[in-house]
Amino acid sequence: MTAPLFGVVGWKNSGKTTLVVSLIASFTARGMTVSAIKHAHHGFDVDHEGRDSFRFRAAGAHSVAISSRMRFAIMTELREQPEPPLEELAAAIKGADLILAEGFKSEKHPKLEVRRFDMLNQTPLAPGDPSIVAIASDFDIGRRVLPLFGLNDVEAIAGFILDYHQMRPTNRSRCT
Repeated sequence: MTAPLFGVVGWKNSGKTTLVVSLIASFTARGMTVSAIKHAHHGFDVDHEGRDSFRFRAAGAHSVAISSRMRFAIMTELREQPEPPLEELAAAIKGADLILAEGFKSEKHPKLEVRRFDMLNQTPLAPGDPSIVAIASDFDIGRRVLPLFGLNDVEAIAGFILDYHQMRPTNRSRCT
């Protein structure tokens, strides 16, 4: 079963990553196991040229897993295939109580929009996206129909996410 998913979206430099990091810390402090998925608009690499795993991928391997006693990662080369949807990525995550997704504006999962006063792009996303269920902002956005949180009010935002998914964290076990 895939864990409940909740997204954080906004324009570049709106504070999405900072908020997701703070939310992860808040949920973890509540005894929850939280996973995160970040969308990158550009190419990225978690591997380095010359490493064995890099060489496997360069030789044409579709997927390469690397593992140690501390962590493991599975890299899949898409080659000419389309980027997988968020739902497919979330389904690959095991053992989480909650999955937070940063980005993925066009996906239809519940999301919180982040707005910052000094962003270059001030165009609100919520009016055009019914899957945005709340807004966090560092300025007064005026008239609104969605719940509004202060951008730094992490505990209230975390509580909203738990309420949205009807989750009650325990201190030692998975949410019920």
